[in-house]
Amino acid sequence: MTHSVLIVEDDSRFRSAFAEAVRGAADMRLAGAADDLPEGLRLLDLHRPDVLLVDIGLPGGSGIELIRRAHDRVPHCDSMVVTVFADDRLVIDCIEAGASGYLLKDARGIDIVQQIRVLKDGGSPISPAVARRLLKRLAPAPQPAAPAGGPPDASLSAQECSVLSLSAKGYNYDEVARLMGVSRHTVGTYVKRIYRKLQVHSKTEAVYEARSMGLVED
Repeated sequence: MTHSVLIVEDDSRFRSAFAEAVRGAADMRLAGAADDLPEGLRLLDLHRPDVLLVDIGLPGGSGIELIRRAHDRVPHCDSMVVTVFADDRLVIDCIEAGASGYLLKDARGIDIVQQIRVLKDGGSPISPAVARRLLKRLAPAPQPAAPAGGPPDASLSAQECSVLSLSAKGYNYDEVARLMGVSRHTVGTYVKRIYRKLQVHSKTEAVYEARSMGLVED
């Protein structure tokens, strides 16, 4: 299956490098390349690509607007941010707008073709530095110890709260494992402990109980 890719990037070096990489991939087709938001919006509506590679800081506006347009008007399109910005709020804004991946430009370069394949296989490519920042932001505040005589094992560990917080945001086990830097088996172990401690049998019940107890934020 061939995936069409739209690139919206104002830095000509990255735009050219990404375009060349996509053209060289047998399973991809370059739908177009734009260097500002207005042209990106036009090409998005015209070509309705399978993949949108987009920077955030664009002439004419924010790439977040383009991500939101793709999410609303081209449901089959997966959006991936490629940028120098690692600000927590921007990352979250992009994810809330509909982005499925967030990569940072760095001196080592990005194997953009491989990252696109991961994206279209259902993954969420994310740079390790961004993942660490998100985990720190999602980490719950230390909880006071339960009073003597309280229910045993009622509180969750920091790792268990992180798993629950990420799961509540829609990440699957593989994505949670990648974000936390652990194996899928370890995530499964955390989930079993969470269910046992909260005395629940599903993710929905676990999230509800944890929020009621103040162990994770909405």
